[in-house]
Amino acid sequence: MENHFFLADKLILAGYFLGMIALGACFRKRSGTPEGFMIASGRLPGWAVGLSILGTFVSSVTFLAYPGQAYNTNWDAFVFSLTLPAAALAATLFFIPLYRTRVNVSAYEYMEQRFGTWARIYGSLGFMFGSLARIGMILFLVSLVLHSLTGWPHAAIIVVTGIGVTFYTMAGGIEAVIWTDVIQVIVLLAGALFAVVLLLGDIPGGFSRVIEEGARAGKFSLGSWRLDLAAPTAWVVLLYGIVENLRNFGVDQNYVQRYQTTRSTREAARSVWFAALAYIPLSLLFLFIGTALWVFYRFHPDLLPQALAAAGKGDKIFPHFIATQFPAGLRGLLVAALMAAAMSSIDSSLNSVSTLTLMDFYKRFSRRDVDDRRAIGLLRIYTLAWGVLGTAAGLAMIRVQSALETTWQLGGIAGGGVIGLFLLGLLFKKARGPHAALAVAASVAAISWATFARGLPGGWKWFECPWHPRMIAVVGTLTLLAVGTILAGLGALLSRKE
Repeated sequence: MENHFFLADKLILAGYFLGMIALGACFRKRSGTPEGFMIASGRLPGWAVGLSILGTFVSSVTFLAYPGQAYNTNWDAFVFSLTLPAAALAATLFFIPLYRTRVNVSAYEYMEQRFGTWARIYGSLGFMFGSLARIGMILFLVSLVLHSLTGWPHAAIIVVTGIGVTFYTMAGGIEAVIWTDVIQVIVLLAGALFAVVLLLGDIPGGFSRVIEEGARAGKFSLGSWRLDLAAPTAWVVLLYGIVENLRNFGVDQNYVQRYQTTRSTREAARSVWFAALAYIPLSLLFLFIGTALWVFYRFHPDLLPQALAAAGKGDKIFPHFIATQFPAGLRGLLVAALMAAAMSSIDSSLNSVSTLTLMDFYKRFSRRDVDDRRAIGLLRIYTLAWGVLGTAAGLAMIRVQSALETTWQLGGIAGGGVIGLFLLGLLFKKARGPHAALAVAASVAAISWATFARGLPGGWKWFECPWHPRMIAVVGTLTLLAVGTILAGLGALLSRKE
């Protein structure tokens, strides 16, 4: 479809991409110390940090996968968004005050304080694995659109995007991440709103027809509310959303590190509430785009190639619409919005994993007293290394079919037990290191079972996990909490008898 991407589109996209790199590089001097690189010396306003958190939440997964999910099925993903206020409340009451008073930069320092060094390493490694999976998925989604528009190879798009984001993150640190995120969120919202206007203008009856046709087909359903954890019911999404968003606000370095960039605890709390409440209408917007696309192609089936008409191809519908229906120039703007969504999540992850590499590994096990000059050099090297690994992960995901499901599953595998360990330490004061270690072992076993015990041969059917893959994180978290609580209770009982 390269004939759909004209010179004006290429110039807009190239200008935006280079502009973001240049803007990020402008913050090099302000990130010349480890504190400046990792937490912007705690000088940023809450509204900017909130927009940055929102950008990390949105990413290409929301920009493309939410419309794809709504096109394929319904709005069950919106249940995930509805769990955000509860997570924001927990962050305001517990997480932010804890991190602002008891830890330095690493989200997993608290786990070491409660349970020992092994707990810190477990949490940090889990976050790193999950970040690689997320970076790879986001780069892959970007390549879907640009490949559809230009015919450029997926691999080339992933590599160029990965290099660009790595460069400005390496140069400007967390301050470059946050201020580029502010611009990227604005560009993203403008692009999405224009997509809605264009869609409604090309559908006979506009908004009312989308509502009518979508309601008739059950497209606005939040999924089944029957109590079934084996199917992708609303209850499954709700449970996953609670666990995942508690993990995001409680132990995800992307968010915890931003709490330290604000001027005060109150500013940090405002940033979280801003992001949580803004994401709800934003996710509705992208789900509406998916339903509108479904209605549009019902009225214009001749505009949809047979290869995309097959079931389960929703992730590729929005890119196809952009490629064939957007006017020249504005097409470049929307692709720039997609790039904004991708970059605002990748840069954050790169800065966070680089920070953890320095704080949780180099300074913890090699040189605690490393000087600032050496530390900032290492942070830039680590950013480059993680950028290369994230790009490689993107190349490995080219064959993935369902972006939203894959991202949720990988997130559950990587972080399913980490929030459980954090909550065990926070809520059960009698839990000690040995109790937590055994609970983590049980959680890892449960996550492994829930992940791999599927599609087993006949004689092993009894051993299969009966629950939906979205339940992986829930299984890991509940197992850890249950085992840890029981062991802590038994330990307290035995100590009394002695």
